[in-house]
Amino acid sequence: MLGKLCRRLGCLLLLVLLTPAGPARADCNDGPERGVDWSGCDKQKLILKDRDLQGARFEGADLTASTFSESNLAQANLVRANLTRASFREANLAGADLGKAFGSRTRFSGAMMAGASLAKSELIRADLTGADLSGADISKAELSRAELAGAKLDGVSFVHANISRANLTGVSLANVDLMGAYMYLTRIEGADLTRALNLTADQIEIACGDDTTKLPAGLTVPADWPCPPDE
Repeated sequence: MLGKLCRRLGCLLLLVLLTPAGPARADCNDGPERGVDWSGCDKQKLILKDRDLQGARFEGADLTASTFSESNLAQANLVRANLTRASFREANLAGADLGKAFGSRTRFSGAMMAGASLAKSELIRADLTGADLSGADISKAELSRAELAGAKLDGVSFVHANISRANLTGVSLANVDLMGAYMYLTRIEGADLTRALNLTADQIEIACGDDTTKLPAGLTVPADWPCPPDE
């Protein structure tokens, strides 16, 4: 009887040992490295310049005022992260997921963000000057007053995004989908919209261009262009 019980317990122990472990849980004390999981962690005011954090998880983390300048964050997960005044200047965020991330005055100037997702993010006054956003999904995002001068936007989706008062001065919007984008006082002086997708006369009417703005065939320059300076 005892032998049978031991054999049964042995089988049970073997099953436990062979059962795959669940996903690793976030450890806020782990050091900054590739694949680190800081989901939900309070990581304010960090200085992590030029670090390799590829594939790291920051889902729901508080990264307020932290610096990730020139760091590798390719394929990182920043979903629902607080990015208020955080800096990703010249960082590699290619393919990163920033969906529903939020904050104001986040700095992405010169960042590599090709193929990244900013869908449904709320990044008011974000600085995306000179960033490479080629193919990025920015649909339904709140980017009012964002700085996008000099950014690469080929293939970006701004579908139903709020880009009111954003600065798109001098940029090319080739293959950029503007379906339903809210463009109230969006600065498009000198911008090339000749190959923009789903751009309407109503959007142009409320935006701010000038005689250097290039429009698609069929759209005309509004009578009240140029707009007064944005104060």
